[in-house]
Amino acid sequence: MVALAGCGGGSEKDDTAVAFAKVSTKFGEISIPAEPKRVVALGWGDAETVLALGVEPVGASDWLAFGGEGVGPWATGRYKQAPQKIGTLEPEFEKIAALKPDLILDTKSSGDQTRYDTLKAIAPTVGVPTGGDAYKVSWEKQTELVAAALGRVDQGRQLIAATKAKVSQTVAQHPEFAGKTITLGSRTSEGYGAYVSGTGRVDFVQRLGFENNPKVEALATEGFAIKVSQEKLDLLDADLTVMAPIGVDAAKISDDPLFKAVPSVKAGHVVVFTDKTLSSAFATDSILSIGYALDKVVPLFAAALR
Repeated sequence: MVALAGCGGGSEKDDTAVAFAKVSTKFGEISIPAEPKRVVALGWGDAETVLALGVEPVGASDWLAFGGEGVGPWATGRYKQAPQKIGTLEPEFEKIAALKPDLILDTKSSGDQTRYDTLKAIAPTVGVPTGGDAYKVSWEKQTELVAAALGRVDQGRQLIAATKAKVSQTVAQHPEFAGKTITLGSRTSEGYGAYVSGTGRVDFVQRLGFENNPKVEALATEGFAIKVSQEKLDLLDADLTVMAPIGVDAAKISDDPLFKAVPSVKAGHVVVFTDKTLSSAFATDSILSIGYALDKVVPLFAAALR
């Protein structure tokens, strides 16, 4: 639940000023005293969401290592001045404090109490919503939280409605996705993994009508993914298997004999991302990246199913 409490302060005779905005989070109701002018966006996709609402963060985390301004091509051109880059899993708190923020956004992150407590000592901080730990925050909820904190609730609603309309249009164009199972996996230097419900990648495909691999879901923990050993790669089998390399070459997946033996892969019902931009759009699942992913990623799914 998010709410815009009111704008402006009290008169000189008032003992207390009226809060500009109040936002409900896992950490309680966060009061923002005045319209934010210096925003630091730390959560996954927070910077893009701020930009979509017409505000430029002075500091931001680059979760997918885009470089430059720290955002994908769907968000380029929205900065007049590039933000100060802030670390992701371990943000540099002194660097954040030096930016003198009046609002910190960490709406899609680990939900760690110590992280939040350290940030709120610097400036009012909007952390994850209730149930949003381990990055399990939908793009709608993220947009609502950020819009409320910035005092742009109506604009946020309009953006959400327009994005939902585009999703609905895409779903209507691809009835073949309905009820099909899908595995969303990755390979890193540590091995294979598969994502579980509640994460951006899975949310994206579920909106299209796919069902996340039930075998993966059965092994889900509180985290955003499960590990998949080399000996159990058949766990990746589904009507469609989608894989992304993270920190490794895509050939580490596509040339792996054990991966090629997975039934869905053997049948050609597989997408292995070789273009980081495409896999990043799909993974970010923000108010700005969704449209790009619908245009660029969905056709790959349709072709692989055929």
